[in-house]
Amino acid sequence: MDDALQELGDIIAAQLPQDIIDFVVDRGELTVNAAAPSIARVLTHLRDDPQCQFTALMDVCGADYPEREKRFDVVYHLLSVKQNRRVRVKVQTDEDTPVPSVVSVFNSANWFEREAWDLYGVFFSNHPDLRRILTDYGFDGHPLRKDFPLTGYVEVRYDDEQGRVVYEPVNLTQEFRSFDFMSPWEGMTRGVLPGDEKATTDEDAGDQAGEGA
Repeated sequence: MDDALQELGDIIAAQLPQDIIDFVVDRGELTVNAAAPSIARVLTHLRDDPQCQFTALMDVCGADYPEREKRFDVVYHLLSVKQNRRVRVKVQTDEDTPVPSVVSVFNSANWFEREAWDLYGVFFSNHPDLRRILTDYGFDGHPLRKDFPLTGYVEVRYDDEQGRVVYEPVNLTQEFRSFDFMSPWEGMTRGVLPGDEKATTDEDAGDQAGEGA
């Protein structure tokens, strides 16, 4: 299997030398790293080439690596039913550089790209309808970025007086707890739990046996 994928990777890299950065075969999977401006051309080739025939786009997702200059990976997963193979295509981008939309190549990319925009803030140029798809209207930020706070920025509740949903800054209702450190569920400061005084050690048991004799 790895040899066949290695051969396929060599073919793809040879056919698209200006668009493919490199590729790797690992754990029975082929991953192709492509230049972001060329992604539509790469996916079109993978779809139409007789040796590829990756006619189904199964997923488009993102990944965030804040320590990199190009912090985002956009990952495309393709399936070839005819060849019974899969391929993963990756491109890198930063917060400001758009990635070309591939909706014109695969219609299924429409909602996938909207999700990547909503959750990571990756902008897809020439997308027909790039709106948020999972978060609410007026949501601030992109919640799957590594630097997004776990609590979020705002909380939503229904206000009976106003008769509508309102947004408010996050207010943690439990900022302080008085811990019971004597509870076995919380931890403790002394070495014996209540009831442990009834337990006997092996030495105690030997002494008691000697007394009985």
